[in-house]
Amino acid sequence: MQISQAGAARTCPEMDIINEQLSLDDKSILELGCGGAELTRVIASAGHGRKVLALEVDKIQHAANQQITGLDNVEFALAGAQDIPAADNSIDVVFMFKSLHHVPQAMMNKSFEEIARVLKPGGYAYISEPIFAGEFNEVLRLFHDEQVVREAAFTATQNAVASAEFELVEQLFFNTPVRFADFADFEHKVIGVSHTQHHLSPEVHAQVKARFETSVSDASALFEQPIRVDLLRKPLG
Repeated sequence: MQISQAGAARTCPEMDIINEQLSLDDKSILELGCGGAELTRVIASAGHGRKVLALEVDKIQHAANQQITGLDNVEFALAGAQDIPAADNSIDVVFMFKSLHHVPQAMMNKSFEEIARVLKPGGYAYISEPIFAGEFNEVLRLFHDEQVVREAAFTATQNAVASAEFELVEQLFFNTPVRFADFADFEHKVIGVSHTQHHLSPEVHAQVKARFETSVSDASALFEQPIRVDLLRKPLG
């Protein structure tokens, strides 16, 4: 087991971390909570021989994902981490990008059981979760405080290792850039996201906008969101 926080001050796209840690060519890949499929597209389009099953629980987003073209090696399915539509020992790599904390807390441990079931022995689970800190978090928590669910996600990850379902290969910390063209872009991508449907009062909306605009420069807003990655491996035995 390796524990490293040396990268905590490093800012980079998440794909840089993935490419450094994992070989994905000729692999069967599962993404849990693919959202708008931005990383799905990058993962599926790079390299060769990659087969991706991308799951999403939000029916509106899933319907939009099914309209995506040019990704013949990707199958989109409507399902959650607690009930994965894949055979036992059939997946090489599982990804969760900022999605574990969206799983109902009562189902988090079950989700790790499902991940362990579908992973091949020696297969990897890459669990990426936002840390409850940073300026982007300060904007978000004004209308959507995720402290409890993020802590629950970390606890579930620790439980999965403690139970011997997984081995902890490495724990990494980095910052990922999050950019919005303007507040309207933030409203569309964050406040108006279909899987949560936030409804802000005029007073809270004004507070969020004011806090957001403290980070605007050069006609856009750039945040550095701190991320923790737990890279887990299913034991060979």
